[in-house]
Amino acid sequence: MLAEVIEALAPKPGKVIVDGTLGSGGHSVEIAKALGDTGRLITIDADAEAIGRGQTKLADLPAQARAKCQIDFIQDNFRNLDQILEKLGVKEIDGLLLDLGVSSEELETSGRGFSFQKDEPLLMTFADPPADGAVEARKIVNEWPEEELARIIYEYGDERASRKIAKAIVTARRERQITTTSELVKIIENVVPRRGRLHPATKTFQALRVAVNDELEALQSGLNAGWRRLKPGGTIAVITFQGLEGKIFKEFAHELKAKEKVTLKKLAPTRSEVLQNPRARSAHLRTIKKLS
Repeated sequence: MLAEVIEALAPKPGKVIVDGTLGSGGHSVEIAKALGDTGRLITIDADAEAIGRGQTKLADLPAQARAKCQIDFIQDNFRNLDQILEKLGVKEIDGLLLDLGVSSEELETSGRGFSFQKDEPLLMTFADPPADGAVEARKIVNEWPEEELARIIYEYGDERASRKIAKAIVTARRERQITTTSELVKIIENVVPRRGRLHPATKTFQALRVAVNDELEALQSGLNAGWRRLKPGGTIAVITFQGLEGKIFKEFAHELKAKEKVTLKKLAPTRSEVLQNPRARSAHLRTIKKLS
């Protein structure tokens, strides 16, 4: 949804735009091209490798395309947007982009256990390296009570078989620690039959990732901080991939709509984009613009 994001944020010379989820840098490249030599792009990502990829991709832009736009690369979580902007001396912004969920690079090459299709350590941390004492997926599956496991699998993954899966995990960990994705997948496959295209482990892996990274609270914090810093006429654009993210955004937006002048939009990917990138089928671009 690159074209739709750029249209919503409307980057122009002199504006300050925050890409709170740098990822592979695709959005940031197009934003940087439009900001001109008086604009500023602030990119944020918790993953050191993502920061490195973004720096390389933006450095490779022709000088005339980049137009000497000022770019900041910040390794952090967008939930800390207030503190990040404070350190940079930035009081107001013209736009904020949050592309939620897990990136293609994290799924395919991170080695941190985001994909149930690979045999990797059961980590699922967005931050790389993770902070000291950070919760990892293997800690959750090996130490959290059965009732709490069932709760997060149901609430964060919308998994109807959550109790059955939680019980199977607890039973398995009594024999030995669950440390890899393949071990967890086998446990789930033994109690949840496959129906249709959706793999039985899909929802549980999503739930664990959300819990590990405290994604829902991070989204709430990022939205609140972004809105406080947003200039009149500015836009927050959020790409969501699951219902809980969409629910948080809708509640946030409608609370604002009740007391401020705003405009809201929601867009789905085009059919051609879904054909090119099947992962985009569940994406929605949600935007809120501050009118005054």
